[in-house]
Amino acid sequence: MRHGVISDIREFTLHDGPGIRTSVFLKGCPLRCSWCHNPETISPLPQRMRGAAGDRIIGRKYSSGELASLLQPQAEILSAGMGGLTFTGGEPLLQGEFLSEVIGRLHDLHILLDTSGHVDPEVFRQVASACNLIFFDLKLIDPVAHARYTGAPNTLILKNLQWLSTAGVPFVVRVPLIPGVTDTRENLQAIARTVRGAPGLEGVELLPYNPAAGGKYAGLGMRFQPGFDENRPVNADLSVFVALGVRARVIQ
Repeated sequence: MRHGVISDIREFTLHDGPGIRTSVFLKGCPLRCSWCHNPETISPLPQRMRGAAGDRIIGRKYSSGELASLLQPQAEILSAGMGGLTFTGGEPLLQGEFLSEVIGRLHDLHILLDTSGHVDPEVFRQVASACNLIFFDLKLIDPVAHARYTGAPNTLILKNLQWLSTAGVPFVVRVPLIPGVTDTRENLQAIARTVRGAPGLEGVELLPYNPAAGGKYAGLGMRFQPGFDENRPVNADLSVFVALGVRARVIQ
């Protein structure tokens, strides 16, 4: 039985997929997005976070059986709310083998995976195939810009997106609108062209930048260095998607 590290489990969430959901945040992420609003999930290890109410430890170790036993009793109430479980992070597939074991122990639950796609293709396909819906976070198409703002190339991301497009698993592409970075007309057009016509695509969701993103860093002993103008209004332009026949909406 494998073990994993969870940073948080939030019940009755309303914005992490359809219906009423429980969201499980797995610790660890291979990317270093300059706008990250969950810095407590970057490290794969438990860590101390200081706050106004005192210090707390972020990250608890679970066995796959323990976590599944904690989540499974929620099936009835989540199903009644037309919801289910969302596995997010960090990057949940950084603990892909653990997550696969957890999902394999669950039944009668709608499973949503929220992923950056920056993972080994074999792991991605194994876990994605066991899910009912994928939220695929797509940030930048230009490889140079992607490496600059996330600390990694987008080769694996685009490869996994290509597989997902025809894998038969429904998916939603989610784009964080970072002012002057991901929200440019050129990048949004490139994203629209990349996903246009994908059989499994249910739509594109644009998520405006949250200016409170840097609030957690000091408590973790980290510095928030966005590298872009946080005060610049975001460009939530849906017209580039409409022009290419791609369904898109802005999530507030």
